[in-house]
Parts: sequence; structure tokens; C-alpha cells
Amino acid sequence: MKFITEDFLLQTRTARRLYRQYAATEPIFDYHCHLPPGDLAANRQFNNLFEIWLEGDHYKWRAMRANGVPERYCTGRDVLPLEKFKAWAATVPHTLRNPLYHWTHLELKRYFGIDELLDEASAARIWRQANEQLATPQLSAQGILKKFRVQTLCTTDDPVDDLKPHRTLAASDLGTRVLPAFRPDKALAVHQPESFQAWVSRLAQASNRNIGSLPAFLDALRARHDYFHAHGCRLSDHGLNHALADFCSERVAGAIFTRALRGRAATPEEHAQFGAFLMLFFGHLDAEKGWTKQLHLGALRNTNRRLLSELGPDTGFDSIGDFPQMTALGAYLNRLEEEKALPKTIIYNVNPADNYAFAGMIGNFQDGSIPGRVQWGSGWWFLDQREGMEWQLNALSNLGLLSRFVGMVTDSRSFMSYPRHEYFRRVLCNLIGGDVERGELPNEEALLGPMIRNICYANAERYLALPGRVTHDGKGNGAHNGVRQKREVVRRS
Repeated sequence: MKFITEDFLLQTRTARRLYRQYAATEPIFDYHCHLPPGDLAANRQFNNLFEIWLEGDHYKWRAMRANGVPERYCTGRDVLPLEKFKAWAATVPHTLRNPLYHWTHLELKRYFGIDELLDEASAARIWRQANEQLATPQLSAQGILKKFRVQTLCTTDDPVDDLKPHRTLAASDLGTRVLPAFRPDKALAVHQPESFQAWVSRLAQASNRNIGSLPAFLDALRARHDYFHAHGCRLSDHGLNHALADFCSERVAGAIFTRALRGRAATPEEHAQFGAFLMLFFGHLDAEKGWTKQLHLGALRNTNRRLLSELGPDTGFDSIGDFPQMTALGAYLNRLEEEKALPKTIIYNVNPADNYAFAGMIGNFQDGSIPGRVQWGSGWWFLDQREGMEWQLNALSNLGLLSRFVGMVTDSRSFMSYPRHEYFRRVLCNLIGGDVERGELPNEEALLGPMIRNICYANAERYLALPGRVTHDGKGNGAHNGVRQKREVVRRS
């Protein structure tokens, strides 16, 4: 008996109709992910199921550790890929009711047409079947984008990156618009002078500037912002515990910068002041160029210090933080608003306790200039599962305009994550379909259909206004109408 059926997560007749007629056919607009642009530019061909599915997936590592699997089968280098895969396969039956169980079997179905449940008994068969298909062009890095009709993809890039893979992709006939996003988190790290000094040195090299003072530092950041803009970037992104609103003067920020550059760590108070100063600066840069700012707020990172020192960051030891959010977030947005420098902004929270507060906050900064000028982003990280998505959709519906929502992103480092867009769309249609069948919404196609389609794709396309345009024929074939324009921009840069 198949687990992933055509009616998966769709509990009513109306939900099934809405999904099939209005959601399933929409292409993907993935405006926030962590896919390596180098893999895309090289059109990486994955050697086996471990490489594409387990190589850097801390979601799976957390489950394996919880199941008593030794660390060497997660991040170790002395275990063969097949043995790591078998350890994951033995863990899967224990993930019942964890979203990993859904994602695992949805991904096996959509990438490889495999309906068999993954466990110890089926692991060898699934390994062989998947590896045979991974050797084909259809499942190369670029082939996957075509297979899942990804029209637009924005990676996450450090300001010091040279964006060479993006230049390669802009000059290709890929058919998917691939653009960078500006993630300057390391610019705030004055509390860690050793790593800060190293990063400032890289920034100086990338911007071809000497950086010995705060004005020179800001000039270099502006230069890199300009460079990213010339390469099609129209989004920035910041990962913060909470918004920063301990505003200080340029003189105070300059003194903090100088001390950090000389090796003295900023105090927590100084770190907060310097961060708030820079976040205002970045807000102005984004507003000047018409970019969209993304704020990812609330993650409690690197809680297991022993394993952080052994394995490094992003290996599965982050959690949901319980930081106070609203006072600082409101103050930050308000300061930019007062300075006429509040860009279009998407705010993501990771603590579900903050849902209604975030949904309410975005309403304070709508000004009638565009629909949904400030957005509350899709369920993020620990909330990108069915219940978290439903909580987010319900809170947004109650306090804002669901019809203007800019929809789902993968926020993933894995090329196997594109079925998460399907997962979200099924959750969305099931939610709306249930409302209709209970008589809480009218059963009017002219109302429901466009809203579903817009949330799945068109709202993001209109809101972000990225350069170039991609069109698909509905079969995974694409044409990039902005390629020539982008090539010219890159040459001029």
C-alpha cells in the first residue's frame, strides 16, 4: 500500500480540488535557500544518495543521535557513505509523527518514484535504485531545478564572496534565475575580535580598500552592496537573536570598531550598540536600492559547546530561543521608518510563542504604497512542518491579509528539499478547503483559486521585483528572458 498518495494531507474534496487545479501546477519561487552556488554552477552530479541526502543535513543528524546512533555515522569521516545511509534508514521508522517521516517518503517518491517505506530491510534496494537515477542528467544540480520547475532561486552569500558561480550561471542557459542574497552577519562580530579581524581583512581585499577606521569599513560594505546589486541581488538577510535597537552615534560605533580591530572584544552592551548602528546602515543601503530585507529572529545557536568545538557550527546543536522580541523589533522598524529608510521587509520567527506578536507587528508598518510592504515569513526551521505552517497561516489570517502572503521558501542546504514547497501547498489547500466545507469561506472559485496561486508563486514574483524573468512550459523546460541583460550588467561590473 502506497503511503504518499495523490491525496496526501488533503482531507476534503475541496482541498483536493484546490490543490490540483491551483497549487500543484505553479512553479517554484525559492527566494531564500542555502544551496551552494558552486554546486549549481558546476552542475554537480551526486555520486550516491548519501551525498545528496545526508551529507550536511543536521535535521537527520539530530534524529539519528536521538536514536542512539554514534556520531561517526552522522559527521564522521571514517564511515562509508552506504553505512551512514543504513544508519539513517534504521532511524526512519522511529521518526513516526516527526516531519522527517513525511519529508523522507515524499522526497523518495518525487525524486526517484520510490513508494517503498525506508527501513533497514529496504535500505539496500532503495540505495541501488536511487543511485542509478542520480547518475542521470535529470538529477544533476541543474537538472533538479528543471525537474521541480524552479523559476527563481536566491542563494545566501557573504559580502566578501566574489560571486563567480553566479557569473557562470548568469551566462548559462539554465532556465532558472539564480541570484545572490547579501548576508552580512559577520560584519557585526566585534565581540569576537580574532574572527572579526580575519573577516575585515577579507572584506578589504574584496572591496580593494584599506580598512582602518569605521568610515572605511562602511565604505567597503557599501562597495560590496553595490557589487551584489550589479550581479542581480535584490535581497539582504540577517540572522539575529533579536532585532537590535540599542542605537548609538557614529563616534561610539567607531570607537567600538577600532578596539575590536586592535583585538579587544566588545562587551555585550557594546556589541548590541555596534550591531544596531550597522543594522540601520544596512537598512538605508537596502532602501536606497529597492531591496527587500529579511530578518531571521530567535534562534538559540550552538548550545552544545563541546560538540561545537569538535564539529563546528550548523551541525545540529541549535534550538528555539526565548528572547524578548517585540520592543526591539518595533523600535528598529520605527527608526528606519522615521528616517524614510524602511525597505520592504520579511520577518521570520522561530519561536511559536511569538506568532501573534509577529503577525501583529507587521501591520504597524503597512503604508499603502504596496500590498504587504512588511511581511511575516513562512514557518521557519523548527516550524517548517504541518503544525507550524498551520499556526503561521492562522495567525496571519487573523491579524493580516493571508491573500498577500509571499509564501514558502526551502531555507535548505539540500538539493532534496524541493518537495517542501509541495508539502506547504498541500497544507495550505487543506486549511482553506476545510474552511470551505465547514461553511466558513464561500465556495467561489474566483475568490479561492487566485489566492492559492498568488500565495504559491505570483505574490513573491510581484513583491520582490527581481531582475530578469523566467518562463516555463509546465514540463520543466525554461527560458531565461533576462540572461542577455544580466550578462551585460556583469561585464560592466
